[in-house]
Amino acid sequence: MKRILLKGAFGVLVVVIVLFAVFPFYYAVVTSFRFGSELFTVSYFPHSFDFSNYISVFKEQPFARNILNSLIVSSAVVGVSLFLGVTAAYALGRVRFRGRGLLLLTILSVSMFPQVAVMSGMFELIRGLGLYNTLQGLVLSSLMLTLPFTVWVLTTFMRELPKELEEAAIVDGANDWIIIRRVFLPLMWPALVTTGLLAFIAAWNEFLFALTFTLSNDMRTVPVAIALITGGSQFELPWGNIMAASVIVTVPLIVLVLVFQRKIVSGLTAGAVKG
Repeated sequence: MKRILLKGAFGVLVVVIVLFAVFPFYYAVVTSFRFGSELFTVSYFPHSFDFSNYISVFKEQPFARNILNSLIVSSAVVGVSLFLGVTAAYALGRVRFRGRGLLLLTILSVSMFPQVAVMSGMFELIRGLGLYNTLQGLVLSSLMLTLPFTVWVLTTFMRELPKELEEAAIVDGANDWIIIRRVFLPLMWPALVTTGLLAFIAAWNEFLFALTFTLSNDMRTVPVAIALITGGSQFELPWGNIMAASVIVTVPLIVLVLVFQRKIVSGLTAGAVKG
């Protein structure tokens, strides 16, 4: 009897957590099909499926361009983060040198600073390099958020790989690049998918740097574009358009997580148990 009660309580807890996590997105989808006074009435089911809000999002602002900007920035951030992360993980995880632990802690400590604390310095760097209001500047600033975590996770994963594989490759005359590409990379796919997806989500959702380092609508990413959607006056926000835009930019992330969920779980649990 006690076991049945525990299972029932666990099931209720799971249902509550799922509702708490999924309901806001579901209600955003329902709201995206409403207009006018319907937006201010409580209804948990859509009465019709009118896509006018979705169409107006693309007509009233360059939202397609904003999505493309976010896709370019996020993809570039993932590519650079994984390349630098793999090479740094190999050095920090497989090569012995003095100060290796301190260097790894220093890299991780960078992610502990809030964005506001480094805003002025990052702005001067972006402006000094001539990258203000460019996608390259957004890529550079987003790397500060994604690279420390990527290096840390990949280094932890790299340390757990058997030394015999590396020693066998060295005996066969392989250099460091061959060892990374042909020996370690095929084994690191779970960690690469996990860190890559998390880096993509962080860059896709990044708001503060994207708002500060861009000026024109054509260079803005989707979080900033959604925040700047306005109606006839500052007190009349087009909530239908805002909800439609939010659904558009959230669906790709949900699809990516569902597609790679097994790789994510295996990547996050890598190194947790030593065989």
